[in-house]
Amino acid sequence: MGDADDEEGENDGIDPSKIIVIHPGSQNLRIGFASDALPKTVPMTIAVKCSTPESKEFKPLPKRDEDAAPEDQFGEEFSAKFAKMSAELKIDMRLNKRQVLPKSKELVVNYNRRTTPDVILQHNDPLQIEWTDVNTLEKSAAACFSGHDAWRVPDDSKPSFRLFHPMQLGQFHEKDYTSEEHLMSDFETILESAIRKELGLEKMSDWEQYHCVVVIPDLYDKKYVQFLLNWCLNIVEFKQVAFIQESLAATYGAGYSSACIVDVGAQKTSICCVEDGMCIEDSRINLKYGGWDVTQAFIKMMLHDHFPYADINLMRRHDFLLAEELKINFCTMNQAEISVQLYNFHLRAPNEDTRKYQFKTYDEVILAPMGYCDPAIFDHENKLKGRHSLIKRSYNAYDVDIPDDPTSAAQLAVLTSIKPSLATTATGFPMPSNGTINHEFSTPSKEKANPFNHLSRLDSDANGNSRVTSAAASPAPEGANTPVPPVPYVFGANGTNGGSPGPSSYLANGSHNSGTPIPPAGMFIDQNQRTPKDLADERDSVLPIIPLDTAIVTSIAHAAARGDEKKIRDFFGGIMVIGGGAKTPGFGPFLEERLKLKRPDLAEKILVGTSPREMDGQVVVWKGASVFGRMKTHESWISPLEFERLGCWSRLD
Repeated sequence: MGDADDEEGENDGIDPSKIIVIHPGSQNLRIGFASDALPKTVPMTIAVKCSTPESKEFKPLPKRDEDAAPEDQFGEEFSAKFAKMSAELKIDMRLNKRQVLPKSKELVVNYNRRTTPDVILQHNDPLQIEWTDVNTLEKSAAACFSGHDAWRVPDDSKPSFRLFHPMQLGQFHEKDYTSEEHLMSDFETILESAIRKELGLEKMSDWEQYHCVVVIPDLYDKKYVQFLLNWCLNIVEFKQVAFIQESLAATYGAGYSSACIVDVGAQKTSICCVEDGMCIEDSRINLKYGGWDVTQAFIKMMLHDHFPYADINLMRRHDFLLAEELKINFCTMNQAEISVQLYNFHLRAPNEDTRKYQFKTYDEVILAPMGYCDPAIFDHENKLKGRHSLIKRSYNAYDVDIPDDPTSAAQLAVLTSIKPSLATTATGFPMPSNGTINHEFSTPSKEKANPFNHLSRLDSDANGNSRVTSAAASPAPEGANTPVPPVPYVFGANGTNGGSPGPSSYLANGSHNSGTPIPPAGMFIDQNQRTPKDLADERDSVLPIIPLDTAIVTSIAHAAARGDEKKIRDFFGGIMVIGGGAKTPGFGPFLEERLKLKRPDLAEKILVGTSPREMDGQVVVWKGASVFGRMKTHESWISPLEFERLGCWSRLD
């Protein structure tokens, strides 16, 4: 019977070969037909003619004092943090009965300091890279390279080209653009070029025969979704379009009905609990760090320990590709692999002979990815620079003073732990003058328990004496009047967080304040004077950075807002890590151990797994979206006629 039903569904549904599935990311675009086994991967990058390439326009990355000694060029703060993490790792390895050899760091530094590269002539290098020939480009001012071709344009090409990345941190990258039109044009160019080159659909007139499924973030900007909707139906004129959130798509791809999805991407990490085919809205968390931060931290640590290729600059294209390769090949989270190791790599730069370097590593290969649970080692400077400088925030259609980008209780709790002045009412929004809570402002459709009370569990959880039932927040009383909530718990403020560093105040400028938080300016202003727009501006000024293990506990706590102990156990036993950042060897077991330290009362229940059937964690979301598109019937398709009549209201609100 089941096979017959499947065959009937295939016959009645849309032809999978006529469905294009698109998953844009900060670093890569996944695209393909729903009938494909795997998607094509295209860098979300475009190379445009410019007078100066980015490697000459900006300072070298990682930022450093090139006149200082290698161990001093990143400043005292980084050196102290690096030394502290290294010392803690040695203690942990000894507790786990791992052998820790003395003077390992000195062996690495002394070897790297005196090593020199071997030169391999180009005609003797069988793996020579084929760089993009800029002379093949059309003689047009609008001509450009996109995707893989863009990354292969030499930095010293004539004419010069500059790389642009229209997405950053999972949202529009406004910092590097001077106009909204330029940003949107680059985004469209990358998508359209991928459809033509990767899918073989050269003529745009043929695209109207195709349906399109687009993957969007769990916590999305409405302007971003509106842009994609308009592009799909008005510009390229697909037959129909449907949207699906990343975490929900991941469960489709893995074949799970319920799970806590942890998606570690290149520049953002998202967490969301999914139950019975629905994202639990209050559990959604979006953190602004990912695999790119690990790459930077790894290179900084290697340079600190006298990495022989001291001139590495991640603003240079071939150096960026090299750094990503080094991270993928050598980083691990298995303590058993930590010892002094000898490695080598080949530096292939345009118009130069290949250089072969040998170098030694010790704990750098594990400390860099451990930054997921200790993000203070990452560089967070300028991550929010330019936010809303070109594309303004979306506002409610009925009240233009009310921002309506989706938020969640868990995300608001994260932001409040960093900036306590965001704690205004039990729902996180200002109290109106009549003393009642205005539910129009919040994403939840009904009264929720105080979202911040879940964070207070973490303090007791670290000591192993928590009980979910007793720690659960009490429902807010129904009726017209709701009391002002208590002061929210701040991560790491009292120093008792199970040894895990808290996110002590990461602000938009990347600054980091440690110790007891100082009440920020505006914290004691009359709440009635703070408009929804003021609160939205304040939320946007805070960079959501907390340890990954803490974020997962927070997300699950908000997924079971009524203290449902069974639901909490189920989510802790069904954590699935996906994304390129989670492909580091040993990532799952490491995260599992960190969570067991957070919730020792549930240690036997906690299970962190990867995508099933040995599926690449980077394509699980795309695969789930293709399954969603092939479903026999669902009401998510938006047609051009519906969009013409309802505009951006079409099923998006």
